[in-house]
Formats: sequence, structure tokens, C-alpha cells
Amino acid sequence: MEPVKNPHDRFFKETFSRPEVALDFVYTYVPQPIAGLVAPETFKLSKDTFVDEELEERFSDLLYEAELKGKGKIFIYFLFEHKSFQDPEVALYLLLLMVRIWMNFRKQKKTGLLPPILPLVVYHGEREWKATPRFQDLVGLTDVMGPYVPSFEYVIWDLSQYTDQEIKGGVLLRVATLLMKHIYSEDIGKLLPGILGLLEDLKDSRTALHFLHTALRYLSSGSRHVSKEELIDALKELRMDEGGDLMATLAQQWIEEGIEKGIEKGIEKGMLEEAREMLQEAISSRFGFVPEDIVTQIHGFKDRELIRRLLREAVVCSDLNGFKKALQEARA
Repeated sequence: MEPVKNPHDRFFKETFSRPEVALDFVYTYVPQPIAGLVAPETFKLSKDTFVDEELEERFSDLLYEAELKGKGKIFIYFLFEHKSFQDPEVALYLLLLMVRIWMNFRKQKKTGLLPPILPLVVYHGEREWKATPRFQDLVGLTDVMGPYVPSFEYVIWDLSQYTDQEIKGGVLLRVATLLMKHIYSEDIGKLLPGILGLLEDLKDSRTALHFLHTALRYLSSGSRHVSKEELIDALKELRMDEGGDLMATLAQQWIEEGIEKGIEKGIEKGMLEEAREMLQEAISSRFGFVPEDIVTQIHGFKDRELIRRLLREAVVCSDLNGFKKALQEARA
């Protein structure tokens, strides 16, 4: 089981591309005046993605469409912030992505009014989301120019603001939410039996086993705090067949297929990814934002010592230009 390039992105897409999970999310977390009108039989996933290569290092997306009972079509757009740091201008990127959705709608030779888009931002960082959800707050002079400025806000689903007891929904949604919430936690290994144990409540054992495999891939590549022994112990406690010891057998099988190697590589990769994210968060906190060219350079770093040096520079440099000079010198 080899570690994936972006485990958070892959886990989000594999989980929320299940219409039953996405619809469960809508009914559980979207404001009820909207969620209560979504006709479940019309809820379907679009094959299109609107995040291009420039944005894919930061975001993943999924687009659903549905009918609001007696009111017409709506788009429900999931934007997943798969880094642990926050981008204060998410609303600006959302405006661009929403326009792409509407232009795609028109290209399909569909006439009439444009369907409204409900933008949902999914965030699983450890710190509370502070960015404004209102696009207007990113624009100056709205007291004078207000009527001429696009006006919308997104729904933010900030996992850091939920206790485990406050996480609701069906089994798959709760397991996925808890894993994303705790993926950076040092004590995630101790929490695994309780989290994965929720899968025992699924009546369809094949669905449970498939999702379990997805969860293990995510854990082995996305967390650097879970050990092989903790994974195996959590697996062996599961009883998802009728009285048998299926999990013990699967644990051994997955070890033989390479999960042990995957965990070791995943931990190493996770440490590197976490170092990159810490550097970006330090730059953002220090200078207010992270320029796109610096983001691109950081994602190419494979030396943790280089990242540590730059982290110190981000703290001591008086301005962004000073940091850029230090970056050039460090890479020379």
C-alpha cells in the first residue's frame, strides 16, 4: 500500500464522491432552509472539476447538482482546503471557480437563468478558521461601490470547532469526519479503535471493508503519529463479519501487501509535508499572505533542513522582500 501524493485530497474525493455521504453532509450541516428542500432522488455528482493546476496544490473540489423541491436546479460545490494553513482569500478563488461552473453550464447550450451555487468550504486544520466568508470583505470602498461588487458568502465547515460528540451524520460521514479532524493529532492511534469501530454499525459489510481500506491508506500516508502496531491493534478489535475474525486475517494480508512499508514511507512523507505547511503558515502569519511563486517553490522542497532554515528566516525577516532574498540565497 504505497503512500499517495496527496493523501488528504484523495481521501476527501474518495469519501465525498459517494453521493450518499455528500447528501448526508448536506442534510446534517447545510442550513436547513436549503437542505430541507433538496430532493434526494435528484442529487448527483458532476464529472467536472474546476480547480486547475495552479490551484490544485491548495484545493480539491466536487460539484453536485440537485433539484430544490418546487424551485428548480441548484449546484452544491464542495471546496476542500487540504492544507493545514488558511488562505484568507478563499472567497476570491471561489468567485473564479463559481464563474467557471456557470460558464460550463452555458457551454452545454443550456439557456434560462443560471442555477444558484451553494459554496461549501471544508477545512480540517488544527486552528480555528479566521478568514472571512464574505467576498465583499475583500474589496475596498464597498460603502460607495457596494452595488457594483459581487455579493456572496460561503459556508465554512471548520472541523476544529466540533467536539467528537458534536460530529453527526451516518456512519461513513462520521468516520471520515473524525479521521480528518484528528489526522494531525499526536493521540490519533489511541482514538482509532473508537473511530474505526463505528464501521461495525454498517449493515453492508462489503461497503465497510472497502471504506476501511480507504481509511487505512489515508492513515498510513496522511498521519505521522500512528504506528503500525496501533493500526493492527485497531483492526483486530473490529468484528464486522458474523462472529468471525475477519479483521485479523485482513490485517495480516495488508501487512504482506506492503502496509508496513507504506506506513514507514508515509510517516517520512508526512513529516516533510507538515514542514512545508508550517513554513507556509509562518509566512502567511508574518506577512499576511503567501505569494504564488513562493508556494510553488515550497512544494518542490524535499529537504527538511532547508525548510527549517527558511522557517527561521520567516520569523526574523522584517518584510516579504527580505524573506524572498533569504529564499534565493538558501537555494543558491
